[in-house]
Amino acid sequence: MSNTDTKTDGVAKFEDPHRGLIGTVQHVLHTNPALVPLIVLVASIVVFGLLLGSKFFSPFALTLILQQVQIVGIVAAAQSLIILTAGIDLSVGAIAVISSVVMGQFTFRYGLPVEVAVACGLLAGTAIGYVNGWLVAVMKLPPFIVTLGMWQIVLAANFLYSQNETIRSQDIANNAPLLQLLGAKFNIGGAVFTVGVVFLVVLVAILAYVLRHTAWGRHVYAVGDDADAAELSGVNVKGTIISVYAVAGMICAFAGWALIGRIGSVSPTSGQLLNIESITAVVIGGISLFGGRGSILGTFFGALIVGVFTLGLRLMGADAQWTYLLIGVLIIAAVAVDQWIRKVAA
Repeated sequence: MSNTDTKTDGVAKFEDPHRGLIGTVQHVLHTNPALVPLIVLVASIVVFGLLLGSKFFSPFALTLILQQVQIVGIVAAAQSLIILTAGIDLSVGAIAVISSVVMGQFTFRYGLPVEVAVACGLLAGTAIGYVNGWLVAVMKLPPFIVTLGMWQIVLAANFLYSQNETIRSQDIANNAPLLQLLGAKFNIGGAVFTVGVVFLVVLVAILAYVLRHTAWGRHVYAVGDDADAAELSGVNVKGTIISVYAVAGMICAFAGWALIGRIGSVSPTSGQLLNIESITAVVIGGISLFGGRGSILGTFFGALIVGVFTLGLRLMGADAQWTYLLIGVLIIAAVAVDQWIRKVAA
């Protein structure tokens, strides 16, 4: 073998011989961010299945988990996009609720066709998200402060506009059934699904594809990883951030529509904890709060983990506070694991 060949071989080798088992695990988890929540999800299903047997493993019980997490899952998908850009949105729940209120009030107060009312609700959510994005990207205000303020503004506007009036389920079913569309149920072999569950699964699949295989998706990760470096690389950072918040607002509006289907009525007091619950699903799902790392599939698994724990403990007859305690432990553990995994990129 010639000296040239020897040099070429030496230059071509980039493997780290000192990585070891722990380093290899760290690397695998770093390159597959949805793997940790998937392992936790499967383990929790197995544990509760062994403890509860057919009571937990029945098709009805397992699909009930999907029904229970559909709203949180949709909102968490919106939250994921924002956290991937190293932001955060505390107004997601309020956006979902006011969008549902707009749909209901435009139908029953102003007599607009229900299709137009739904479209107006979706536009309202998108517009609020756009304003959030503009304040963050153009005015350079911290996302936490912007969305904390917007949460209060939208919450107050929600109650002022609706006059704290709930539109009853009966009235909606009789006069505007389209508002309850995402709550419609259908049965497949004993498993009960809703249109909202199907929407959640389709949404996750679309976002997973877009984030992985499109330029916009790559820009989202690039902005979250290092906004300055992304800008120097030619990424329109301001446009990306604004578009992310606007898309998130639209997704939250769809969650508001699903919320009407889930509870049957249009209530300004519904969905008060969606902002916290969505962040919980995102964090447990392995998306880094520092931005630039994670997957939408992980968020979906994170929402399912919360659903499994909630239903499993309820079927065991445990106090509801145990659910919050264990989810709190999972949140801290998820952040600790994220910090440990991030060391591989350091």
